[in-house]
Amino acid sequence: MIHRFPDQRWYIAPQDPAKTAQLVSSSGMSDLIVQVLVNRGIETPAAADIHINPESLVLPPTTEEFADLDIAVDLLQGAIASGEKIAICGDYDADGMTSTALLLRALKYLGAQVDYRIPNRMSEGYGINEGIVEEFAADTDISLIITVDNGISAFDAIQRARDLGLDVIITDHHDIPEQVPPANAILNPKLLSSTSPYRGLAGVGVAYILAETLASELGKLTPSYQNQLLELFTLGTIADLAPLVGVNRRWLKQGLRLLPKSKIPGIQALMQKAGIDEERKKLQPDDIGFKLGPRINAVGRIGRPEMVISLLTTEDMNEALELASGCEELNSRRQELCKQIEYEALTLVEGKLEDGSELPQQFLDWQQARVLVLVQPNWHHGVIGIVASRLKDCYGVPVFIGTYEDEEKKHIRGSARGIKEFHVFEALDFCKDLLGKFGGHKAAGGFSMEAANLEAFQEKLSTFAISCLKPEHLKPLVEIDAMANFSLITPLLWQEIDQLHPWGIQNEEPVFWTSNVSVREQEVVRGGHLKLILSQGDDSSGRKFKAVAWRWREYYPLPSMLDVAYKLRQNTWNGNTSIELELVGVRLPVCSQPPKEERSRGSEEKGKSSVNESPQLPNSPTSSMDPAPVLSKATPRATKKAAFEYKGRSYVCSFWESLRELRIRNLAGKVLVVKQGEKTGLLGTNRENAQEVRVTKASPYYSIIMAAKKSLNI
Repeated sequence: MIHRFPDQRWYIAPQDPAKTAQLVSSSGMSDLIVQVLVNRGIETPAAADIHINPESLVLPPTTEEFADLDIAVDLLQGAIASGEKIAICGDYDADGMTSTALLLRALKYLGAQVDYRIPNRMSEGYGINEGIVEEFAADTDISLIITVDNGISAFDAIQRARDLGLDVIITDHHDIPEQVPPANAILNPKLLSSTSPYRGLAGVGVAYILAETLASELGKLTPSYQNQLLELFTLGTIADLAPLVGVNRRWLKQGLRLLPKSKIPGIQALMQKAGIDEERKKLQPDDIGFKLGPRINAVGRIGRPEMVISLLTTEDMNEALELASGCEELNSRRQELCKQIEYEALTLVEGKLEDGSELPQQFLDWQQARVLVLVQPNWHHGVIGIVASRLKDCYGVPVFIGTYEDEEKKHIRGSARGIKEFHVFEALDFCKDLLGKFGGHKAAGGFSMEAANLEAFQEKLSTFAISCLKPEHLKPLVEIDAMANFSLITPLLWQEIDQLHPWGIQNEEPVFWTSNVSVREQEVVRGGHLKLILSQGDDSSGRKFKAVAWRWREYYPLPSMLDVAYKLRQNTWNGNTSIELELVGVRLPVCSQPPKEERSRGSEEKGKSSVNESPQLPNSPTSSMDPAPVLSKATPRATKKAAFEYKGRSYVCSFWESLRELRIRNLAGKVLVVKQGEKTGLLGTNRENAQEVRVTKASPYYSIIMAAKKSLNI
């Protein structure tokens, strides 16, 4: 039987027992959990204690960290005291909308006259502009502008505001440009020391600090007021994918406890529509990231952000439910748009229709270009970034997607998503002579350009990609923390893992791997998911775990023996609680025997490149599909790869076009290498012990060679 696998590359974090030993002894935590902490840069007992108990983090006063905070508070106090109107300029993403709602609620509660404006995504683009400034200036009651989640790069707009006699407070968290706008006060965590606990704040976090400090100065910082600010902070921070370290982690722990019983009608309505039980004792970031956040973001992507602002500021529950229903409808529409655009994009990339017939378009050779660029008319600009992210996850390649802004197809606006070894902003900067506006960071970005520059843009992007990506980088990456035998997966381990919540950027959920796992049962269930029963090794009496692999219908059936990478899940049903596995990766076993218990910390992984904040990954991560060329000195890439079973045993094979060579590997690591047209081949685990064997029809190897050729379609 021929088997298909997710075409992945595995990166297993290096294990350093000497580094973890002190932390194990001082904390009393298991080796596995300590390794997870070390992988995230937490290497001392003090750092581990703060990570597990973030409320023990001693915070420096915000007025000492943010040099302009006192100036900003004084300006706001003056405007409130004189009855002058304050204008907020927000943004149309989840961070910008929650920031705007937070400041609106806060300023109204504190007695301010306040109005707001959010730029139109389609016609104005991101951030405050001179047109918005002139609108504010036309209202003679407005004396002060506050930007939230934008403004730090808007030099001309801020200069225009100052020229018109308006005071300006910038609250933002984006990178600091060479020329800082002439605002009265700038609050931006990127201006702080890299060691500051406030450094990772999103825009909503900066708005939270401003609102809390102002209320404290006015003597109106009540627990109810602060709790509502924390709820909006939590919603915006997680939806914006801000790093869950430092003060973010501390405040999120508090906010996640508050959200299930929120007093804000809009949050209650959103949770009701999203099917989140308000009586739950604990809420996790995934509930926000996958349920609440998308419903907010959908409005900013394809609707009017004012709907979300009204939702998060109304005190009327009936109005909140009506607005939440509107968010639900827009989210459903957003899902349909994404599904349609993703289908069209995949069809273009694969070059085939559903019936297998070829498309007239030329195949997009992203493997050669090392970057995928797609531009099509009639794709909704508000959702192409989501599709770019999905294509990046599917193919493991940087993706740049664009759509035309006009019927004449003269202007293109696009979004980009990158892989670990590729810096999106640097790539855009490399192509800046061909672009209009562009911006972003390492993982994502946006751009606009003249359509006439598209071909040159593709070529220049490919030049940049080839300079930093090797062919082996172009596979989806599975990053793994440590090896874990199934005997180590216990309720106690789950309790230790549970202490590390909440998961998010810079505190990713742990991924473990186990070798030589037997697939006892497997079936495809509704939705195209695989459900499995797994045990380690050939011993059927050993511990068995239920497992799920989301949307893996195309890989059914999996071979009977695998190495598996997974996250842990706790499932409670009919009063019974069990630990289950969520598979994120599989490969054919790399060793024939289960590792000994004492090797569960992954000591066999010594020598791999370490995982730091920015270094390159190893050039040749372990692949689930690539039998190593142990018997040949040549190192070109295999042109075809496959996995198959023969007489109940699993094998992986590859064909090397340039060498005219077939290679077949079994689970014990033995490789059979056969040159096309030759009557003999080499069999062994390396060049030194390889023996010559006959591969003619009369030989015992002929049938397995035919099975390999069939699986490779050669």
